[in-house]
Amino acid sequence: MLHQVQDERQRLPHLTRIWVDGGFSGVDFLRWVTDTFALVLETVLRPQGTKGFVLLPKRWVVERTYGWLHWCRRLNVDYERLPESSEAFIYIAMIRIMLRRLA
Repeated sequence: MLHQVQDERQRLPHLTRIWVDGGFSGVDFLRWVTDTFALVLETVLRPQGTKGFVLLPKRWVVERTYGWLHWCRRLNVDYERLPESSEAFIYIAMIRIMLRRLA
């Protein structure tokens, strides 16, 4: 996936930081991503000694966005043959969400 991001770098000029789960917290992986792609990885970890559900910083942003997108029935099941079509429908769904908030 990081190679695809690198190929699309001209479309994503402001992308400098990527939040990753605790499974990607290795120092070697961090160094490889920094050297190869010039991106900063920020690992989002659970606080030490916690049990049960814990609201993790930045992760709720992703989960909330998924929740918003699932209000659009077309995005609940992957009907599209091309990834470009799926991307277009995600843009349409986000435009719809923004327009409803402005109204």
